[in-house]
Amino acid sequence: MADLISVFSIGLLIGLTGALAPGPTLIATINASVTSGWRAGPLVCLGHMIAEMGIILLVIAGLGTLIGSATWLIGLVGGFALVIFGYLTLSSARNALIPSADDQINVGRPVAAGFVSSFSNPYFWIWWLTIGAALLWSSLEGGLIAGGILMAGHWAGDIAWLTLVSGSLHRGRFFLSDHGYRIVLSACGIFLIVFGIWFIYGSI
Repeated sequence: MADLISVFSIGLLIGLTGALAPGPTLIATINASVTSGWRAGPLVCLGHMIAEMGIILLVIAGLGTLIGSATWLIGLVGGFALVIFGYLTLSSARNALIPSADDQINVGRPVAAGFVSSFSNPYFWIWWLTIGAALLWSSLEGGLIAGGILMAGHWAGDIAWLTLVSGSLHRGRFFLSDHGYRIVLSACGIFLIVFGIWFIYGSI
C-alpha cells in the first residue's frame, strides 16, 4: 500500500511540474476560461489526457518492450532530461509572467484545445519519449495497477492545476502574483533536478 501511495505521489508531483510550465495548454485553459468558466480547466485537461492515452497505449502495446530491453539506458536518458528540464524551468522562472487571455492560440472548444495544444507541443513529445516513457515502464514493472496509479497521480496534478487556473480566472483574478508564480516554478525546477539525479543514480 505504501509503495502505491509513493507511486501516486511521484505521478502527482511530476504531473504538477509539467502542468505548471508555461505553454500552449496553460494558455488554452486561460482562453477557454473566458467562455467556459471554471469548467475550462477539467475540459482542457480531458483533451490533454486523450492525447496522452495514445502514447500510453503505444508503450503498453510495443514501445514498452523496446524500452524494457534497455531500461537502464532509458532511465539514464530520462534522468538527464529531468535535470535539463529542471534547469530550464529554473531559468525561465526568473522572468516568468502568468500568461494572459491576450496570448491567443488557434484552437476551438476546451477539449479540442487540450488535445491540439498538447499534441502540437514539442515539449509534450520530448517529455513522453524520455521521462514519461521511462517512468511509465518503470511503474509497469509493478503491474498494470501500479502503472494506472502513476497516471492517476499524473492526471490529478494536471486537473488540480488547470482547474485552479480556470476557477480563479472565472472569479475575476488569478490567485498567484507573478512573483508567487516564479517561486512555484523555481520549486518545480529544483524538484525536477533532484528527481533526475535520483533517476540517474538508480539507472547506474
